[in-house]
This record gives sequence, structure tokens and C-alpha cells, in this order.
Amino acid sequence: MEKIPMTRAGNQMLDEELKRLKSVERPAIIQAIAEARELGDLSENAEYHSAREKQSFIEGRIKELEGILSLAEVIDTAKLSGAIKFGATVTLVDEDTDEEKTYQIVGEVEADLERGLLNIRSPLARALIGKDEGDSVEVNTPGGQRSYEVLSIRYS
Repeated sequence: MEKIPMTRAGNQMLDEELKRLKSVERPAIIQAIAEARELGDLSENAEYHSAREKQSFIEGRIKELEGILSLAEVIDTAKLSGAIKFGATVTLVDEDTDEEKTYQIVGEVEADLERGLLNIRSPLARALIGKDEGDSVEVNTPGGQRSYEVLSIRYS
């Protein structure tokens, strides 16, 4: 199996989710199923079917997280420096709109654009890899061609 690159923060976030699912969510859903069973006829018991469906989702997510964490290769970004690579926090300016954006380049499983976590496999991240401060990049996005200038690079 191929290792999954991940930042320390991303690994910790997934580990905390796994612990919460196992210690809080799983026991709560088991209790909900037991209570729904006590209501009688299971064939028409909406609470029971809803609880079983939620249990299935929780168990699936637990297996998914265990698989991801077993393949995780945690990269200590604080030890990195230089040109843009995995883990870099990059501030860009859109050369057309002068809008500044800051992203951290992370692995696929921890990517979340709303939180500024950019998937390393995205077109923008691929264009940024290897660039330095002051460099310009051209990126083909779903919205068309965009040009960005790298304002700063930091590793934390």
C-alpha cells in the first residue's frame, strides 16, 4: 500500500476523530439501538432503523480512519524550508484581482479549502511545488486560466 502524506496537525485531527467515534459515538448508538429495540416490533420501528443506519456509518468511518492512519506518513513541516513543497503555508496574490489568499499544502485526506488546506494533487498545488517567493504561476482552473504571484512561504 502507498503511504499517505500527512501533516502532524492533520494526523492529530483524524486520530481525535477516531477516538471520539470509538469512545463517544459508538457507545451512544449502541444505547440508542437497545432503547429502540425495547419499543417492540422492529419491522416498523423507525428509531431502530435510523439507529442501525447511523451505526453502520460510524463503523464504516472507524474502519476508514484506521486504514488512513495505518498508512499515514507524518511529515514534520517545522523542519522544512526553501522552495514550496508539501506542508508549506503559501500566501499568494491573484495577479488579476489583487486578492490575497493563504493556503497550506496538505495531503488529500486532510484537504479543506474552506480552512485554507489545499490538496497537494490539486492543479494549484502542483503548479506551486518548487516555486520561490516572487515567482509567478499560471494555473488552469475550472473557472479558466489564473495567474498568481507567490508572496511568502513559511513552514510551521
